[in-house]
Amino acid sequence: MQKLLVTGASGFLGWNLCQVAANDWKVYGTSFAKTIAIPGTTMLAIDLTDFEALKQLFQDVQPDAVIHLAAQSSPNVCETQPEASYRLNVTAAVQLAALCADCNLPYAFASSEMVFDGLKAPYKEDDRVSPINRYGEQKALAEVTVLDRYPKTVVCRMPLMFGAVPPTASSFIQPFIHALRTGQELKLFIDEFRTPVSGETAAKGLLLALQTAHGRLHLGGRERVSRYEFGCLLAAILSLPAERMIACRQEDVPMAAKRPPDLSLDSSKASGLGYAPRSLCAELEALVGKV
Repeated sequence: MQKLLVTGASGFLGWNLCQVAANDWKVYGTSFAKTIAIPGTTMLAIDLTDFEALKQLFQDVQPDAVIHLAAQSSPNVCETQPEASYRLNVTAAVQLAALCADCNLPYAFASSEMVFDGLKAPYKEDDRVSPINRYGEQKALAEVTVLDRYPKTVVCRMPLMFGAVPPTASSFIQPFIHALRTGQELKLFIDEFRTPVSGETAAKGLLLALQTAHGRLHLGGRERVSRYEFGCLLAAILSLPAERMIACRQEDVPMAAKRPPDLSLDSSKASGLGYAPRSLCAELEALVGKV
């Protein structure tokens, strides 16, 4: 079996990806601050911002392909810790691209829907980027720099993701579920729209992209929903009490980073390659008993 190197394996998407990939690859996963055992994956501890350590990692593993998922993905943290987040979100991504270019390896880099301002959705791959927060700026810069260094890279813009989680990570639905189960008030936006997918679907899309695409590719879901609409669907399918779910607007919740209103992705290009996300109902029904 060929060797697949997955950075950020202890994160939500990385954990899902390693499990999906283990059917067809010999998987090596990296982690930094958090340790976790993943069936079928050889875990390796590394600081991805240390270029000498990265070069040694490549020498030791000798991967046949690389998927780079590790990131500081919290817009609020990126806003308040710009230098540290830049080293991981931009510098490490480019250094990995250089190492893959030197060996002519397939390289997939996980970018974000946050490269857009949310004013002209649904977004296609060739739409002009227009980030409004530092996280989006870093991802947009990483996209350009990575592709300049290694044009064979596939840059996958990922949507909002949800699903079962490892002990070391969470998706956006875990706080929702906890609040509803414990009777806490849960405020969800009616004016923020996304095209979410499950972690498993996103993982399958990344593996497909790694083997079939170069350049930019959107891996969004089939349906555009607001966070409030998603919360209502989640509660109905998982049989959660929804009495304390409250509809609100973005302006009602002050945050460090600005939030784009509509980051819906047009993923028809990926669909043409065989990407086939399920409906949100089907995705959520598959999580019954798992979250």
